[in-house]
Amino acid sequence: MLTLAAIALILVIIGALNWGLVGVMNYNLVSALFGENSKVSKAIYALVGIAGVYSIFLLTRVMPCAAGPR
Repeated sequence: MLTLAAIALILVIIGALNWGLVGVMNYNLVSALFGENSKVSKAIYALVGIAGVYSIFLLTRVMPCAAGPR
């Protein structure tokens, strides 16, 4: 489970850095590296999205108060 959490965190960081570049410099690094509508880019975006959803699950494990009463 720790390995999966580390992978998810890395993917979320990649997504955050990419969005930061888009916001600050209007530069999409993933699209620049792999093509705007390539299958690889779409796969990366999908993996980052899945990692974000998984991070919500992790947050409820790290911060039980964030999940509400049990």
